[in-house]
Amino acid sequence: MAVVREFTLPDLGEGLTEATVVRWLVEVGEVVAVDQPVVEVETAKALVDVPCPYGGVVTARFGDEGSELPVGSPLLTVAVGSTAPAGPGAGGDRTPEEGMGEAGTGTGPTTSDAASESGAEKPGGAAEGSGNVLVGYGTSAAAARRRRVRPAAGAGTAEPTRAQPPEEGPVPVISPLVRRLAREHGLDLREIRGSGPEGLILRTDVERAVRARSAAGAGAGATGVAGAPGAADTYGMTGAESRTLAYEGLPSEAERIPLRGMRGAAAEKFRRSRQEIPDATCWVDADATELLAARREMNAVGGAKVSLLALLARICTAALARYPQLNATVDMAANEIVRLPAVHLGFAAQTDRGLVVPVVRDAHRRTAEGLTAEMARLTEAARTGQLGLAELTHGTFTLNNYGVFGVDGSTPIINHPEAAMLGVGRITARPWVHEGELAVRQVVQLSLTFDHRVCDGGTAGGFLRFVADCVERPAVLLRTV
Repeated sequence: MAVVREFTLPDLGEGLTEATVVRWLVEVGEVVAVDQPVVEVETAKALVDVPCPYGGVVTARFGDEGSELPVGSPLLTVAVGSTAPAGPGAGGDRTPEEGMGEAGTGTGPTTSDAASESGAEKPGGAAEGSGNVLVGYGTSAAAARRRRVRPAAGAGTAEPTRAQPPEEGPVPVISPLVRRLAREHGLDLREIRGSGPEGLILRTDVERAVRARSAAGAGAGATGVAGAPGAADTYGMTGAESRTLAYEGLPSEAERIPLRGMRGAAAEKFRRSRQEIPDATCWVDADATELLAARREMNAVGGAKVSLLALLARICTAALARYPQLNATVDMAANEIVRLPAVHLGFAAQTDRGLVVPVVRDAHRRTAEGLTAEMARLTEAARTGQLGLAELTHGTFTLNNYGVFGVDGSTPIINHPEAAMLGVGRITARPWVHEGELAVRQVVQLSLTFDHRVCDGGTAGGFLRFVADCVERPAVLLRTV
């Protein structure tokens, strides 16, 4: 007899708490094998093909393409032990809420229900395993799940039952973003009814509570303090609530673009960087004529071509070897500066899906040719959405070549939790005094944005001056070889 197993969205690593369904790779009624990719999701880091740890017939899918699902919510159900396509009543596409609170006329018991009702186990206590390992599921038997309470058979398919948050015990929240949003608005999560699976409180639930309280506060304030001096401060609302009211007054034809996936992750990182890091920026113009000439000579001898970005990356690693204070991060919990032994160099890459920062591992150990090859590989993977989590995380310093956009300078935002970023503007012909004579030279503006907690201006200025010296006289690099 086939047993219906429920496959939930696993923890995809790096503390990610949600993902957006991009494309379903299987249909309801289709037979799937163990570890077969069943859905493509977009996390805050990358596109990920999620493999299913069960083999059998897909009986239901949860979430339409474009919908956002929290970690732990149902993705699909699979009839294990059945190879016949599911019938018309098998379920089809449903929302996670519909799957969590359906009446007994649905697809049948889930694994946890079946186990609790019949006590059936495989011989030796072993469960069917998966060769793929993602955080949250893998080769071992799945952990026992709480049995879900289903409504009585006479309840039909009315609105799904939503669990009330317990008066005591843990609050049903997974996402730290949801907790922070509630904290910023002074909301008690225990008073919010969650609309997610098993009463899980989602971001939309908190936003709905904020809007409801703001509307109530605005109505109360309008009857007593309208037109009074400083009335905006007497509504009893926080600044965030006031902004919510302002947003609700925007024209209905205004376009709203959800801040989620990679775009949302970037926005959160920018906000956190500006909020936590006391940054400062210094900049200098440098004559890049000799660096361009050196690159031409390198590429004239044959073999793999060396990119200009790779030469700048090589200069960065040499400068960080001389000024290791900038290859660091600040541990806020321990109140310590942590200097890192290896240089994992990130570089900004603009793609159709937004800004990403691929990371070259152990950049300090690579030659100019090696850096060129690795940066080209990562850039192509970024454009096609094939970067893995390991290629997008744990950078220690970032190189930002905004000159490709035709601009001279910028004050970039530090890639939190790193301590510094080197910015490179466009290289353009400008009048320059060279060897006592006025000449037309190829000039670039370099900027360094740094965390003032990890070093003072002297260190930052020394780093940037060394970079400029290497750009103007590439032979300086020979001292570090």
